[in-house]
Amino acid sequence: MKSVWMNEITWEDVAEYLKNDNIAIIPVGSTEQHGPAGPLGVDSYAAIAIAEDAAKKSNVLVTPPLWFSDSPHHLEFPGTISLRPATLISVIKDIVHSLERNGFKKFILINGHKGTNLPALTLACREIQQYELPHVRMALTDPLFLCTNAGQLKGTSTEHHAGVLEISHVMYKFPGLVKEDKRPSEDVNLEDVFGDYMKKDLFGGGKPPVEIFWNSYQQKNFAPNGNFSASDKGSKEMGKTYHDNMVGNLVDFIQWFRSFEG
Repeated sequence: MKSVWMNEITWEDVAEYLKNDNIAIIPVGSTEQHGPAGPLGVDSYAAIAIAEDAAKKSNVLVTPPLWFSDSPHHLEFPGTISLRPATLISVIKDIVHSLERNGFKKFILINGHKGTNLPALTLACREIQQYELPHVRMALTDPLFLCTNAGQLKGTSTEHHAGVLEISHVMYKFPGLVKEDKRPSEDVNLEDVFGDYMKKDLFGGGKPPVEIFWNSYQQKNFAPNGNFSASDKGSKEMGKTYHDNMVGNLVDFIQWFRSFEG
């Protein structure tokens, strides 16, 4: 096929693919602020890049990306578009039901919107497989799981919203979208707001014993420029190493998933 993207091929191409394979990758991102340097589509670009390169290496098909997701905490920043969790669950279910109808049986959701989408996406996967389509197989991944070299790459930098790794990833895969001269050099002091009850580094060890939630108004107060983490030490080279690690891990999983019946 000339492309791994379903939106770039014909229905006959998809029918031909289904004679030999039944896996579909579904990239899920977001359209939300990523500070003064990052484009609104950072999370979508992450999911797109990982999905495309893994699909090319594995010869599987990818659905068009989902550009909107659960982003209410960013709504005080212009351009952010958020779906309610129930809406996101319904959209994922409709995508899977549509594809299953004609022969797809295994689905891999790639969440580029680190962590935040996981509750809704997890519920969608569980309900599909348990109550709606028990013969299909669902899988869900995220850079938080997929990346196994984050600690080595980021060094002493903390990685939270609009941090050095995800900004470097976009710099590498989508040159020109990051305003490199506007990358912040300081982290937001989250301890001042949340004490020890918010994880300061998404790739760091440990987990607070209680999770605290916040809304968009609070976020605009404690992170007025939208950034949680410094990203000025990032580079295209860092982005490439980060990306290649995740793609390699996903390719390994796809090869295993092909034979998984469960």
